[in-house]
Parts: sequence; C-alpha cells; structure tokens
Amino acid sequence: MNTPTPALTLVVIFGGRSAEHDVSCVTAAHVIRATDPKIYRIIVIGITRDGEWVSPTDVHSLLDANSRDIPSSLTASGTPMSPSRVSEIASSGPTVVVPLLHGPLGEDGTIQGMLEMLDVAYVGSGVLACAVTMDKVTSKQLLGANNVPQCRWTSRHVSDIDDSAFDHIINELSLPIFVKPANMGSSVGISKAKSRDDLVEAVRVASLYDEWIVFEEAVAGREIEVSVLGNLEPRASVAGEIIPGNEFYDYEDKYVTDGAQLLVPAPLTSEQMNTVQRMAIDAYRALRCEGMARVDFFFEEHGRGFLCNEINTIPGFTPISMYPKLWNASGLGYSDLIDELVSLARERYERRPRTTTR
Repeated sequence: MNTPTPALTLVVIFGGRSAEHDVSCVTAAHVIRATDPKIYRIIVIGITRDGEWVSPTDVHSLLDANSRDIPSSLTASGTPMSPSRVSEIASSGPTVVVPLLHGPLGEDGTIQGMLEMLDVAYVGSGVLACAVTMDKVTSKQLLGANNVPQCRWTSRHVSDIDDSAFDHIINELSLPIFVKPANMGSSVGISKAKSRDDLVEAVRVASLYDEWIVFEEAVAGREIEVSVLGNLEPRASVAGEIIPGNEFYDYEDKYVTDGAQLLVPAPLTSEQMNTVQRMAIDAYRALRCEGMARVDFFFEEHGRGFLCNEINTIPGFTPISMYPKLWNASGLGYSDLIDELVSLARERYERRPRTTTR
C-alpha cells in the first residue's frame, strides 16, 4: 500500500553566520524530530558559519520516523545549494518555511525579507518586527513610546564612547551596570560592570558584536518570561521564572552548565500572573510581532512591579527551552505548538496584501 504524499512542505532553515549558530543547530534537531512526516514533507537547509547554503548530510536519522536516534544538534555542512532552492520548492506546492536562525542575519529581518521577496509563507514575525526586536535600542524606544514599563537605560555608538561618556553613564545609571551589544541574543556579549574598569572592558567585549551598545541599570528583581502566540489575536502562556545558576542568566547558564532553575509556572499570585500576561501581549502588539515571541521581564515585587526587558521573535525552541515549556504548561504540547505556528504562518501569508506596480 502506498503512503500518501504529505500535502504541505516544511522547509527548515538553521545554522547561520551569527554567534548563535550552535543554538540554532540544537533547536533545528528537535523541531525536525517533532514534526509528523505523515503531515509534512520536510526539507532541511543549513547555513554554514561562512554563510554558504547547504543540504545537510546528517539529517537522515531525524527524518526517519522509525529511528529513536535524536542527535543533540545538526551540522550545517553538506552539499552546496542556492537560496533560490526555497523558491523552487515552493513552486511545487503549499510550502511554509521555518527559519530557526537566532541572532543577526536570521532573527533580524534579513531572512524574512528574502522570504518576502520569494513570496513564501514563513513562521514568525515579519521584517519590521524582527528588525525592531533584534535591535535593543529601537525596541526600547518603541516600548517606551507605548508606555510599556522598563528599567532605566541608555545607549551609545562606539564612536561616541570616551572618558566623559563613561562618567555620564555611571552618573545616570549607577554601578553595577549591564552592558549589551544592541543586536545580539542568547546573552552573547553581555557583561555586568561593577566598576569603571569593568565598564571599559564590558564595552570592548560588546563592541565585538555590534557598533551600538546598550547600558542598563542592574535590577534587583526576579526574572519572569511569558510566551506569546498568535497573529491579530495573540494569547499569552502562563509565566515562568528563571533562577540563574550564575550571577545572571548568561550564555553559559543557558546552554553549557544548565545551572539555572526554570519554575513553570512562576510562583505568582493570580493578579500578578494576569498583569504580566497582559503586559506581554501589549509589548508583542507594540512591536508588531506575529506568530510567536517570548517576552522577558524583571519583577520588582516591592518596587516598580514588572519591567519589560526584551522580546525574542525566534526564541530557543528545544523541548526544555522556556518558550515551549510555558506552552506545554498551558496545555499546548510541543508537536501541537509547531502545528499551530505553521497554521499561523499560512494565515498571515493569505491575509497580507499583495501589492502590484501595475
């Protein structure tokens, strides 16, 4: 008996040139393994650290429904291919692209812009939301304009940072100060400066990743995260809490030592839970997000309450990542979450206006 051909093709793109390449590979392995081959025809495309597009050679076991072997990640290496391959695939029938590219050149609107040009449906937010949320300076400015509470912050271009700038930043925010590259995720390039010398070194580290540097006050609050899902009518998951294993929730804590505790749901009152869920949706809408995003907060219980820290439009997506864990606790399992994201991608594609020059 012949097995019917799946009606929908999923093109999973992973890897990329950013410092979050490895995180993307881990995410892709789990997403591919969780998709139902009876529903989807799955095609996998890798992008190497050098930006070459390839057909991965180590993906076969993931696509075998009878295999229990789940590699911890994929390798973005294999047979070279052209990005135009996406368009060729889409021309053969209904197709949705799943971009699992964290950080610059993936989560910042660049791959989304290419997919718009190719006229292909894709999971997640569009060009504007991805670009805005990736740039911490712009996103903070827009959140402020929409009255979403935040911690005190400032920013500088590296060309404008001198001795007087360091003095002004310290006077404005007071030590300790968190220093971040404006366009980066997964806590890459972030430092906590406790002295002026620390601040100088933190700027040097952050400037390895971006020309724009963000400076934030150190908030003595709990770290709360909310997953948001939807297009025109987004909904929020239960909130979760992160208790860092290190001094703050850095890259090592997230992906190397696994020392952080994830409390799902977060120990909040029903009123506090409702408040942070509402704020997450407000932030999501303010930055024009669609599909999915994880909204991160600090919570000063006896101070300013919830303060929006940042929004991630392509959050970590392994089964133990906070985004799917929060939805699982809200009644939406990992595979079902992928199915809903694909449906949202198709709905957005059908809804968006088709412009013409004629």
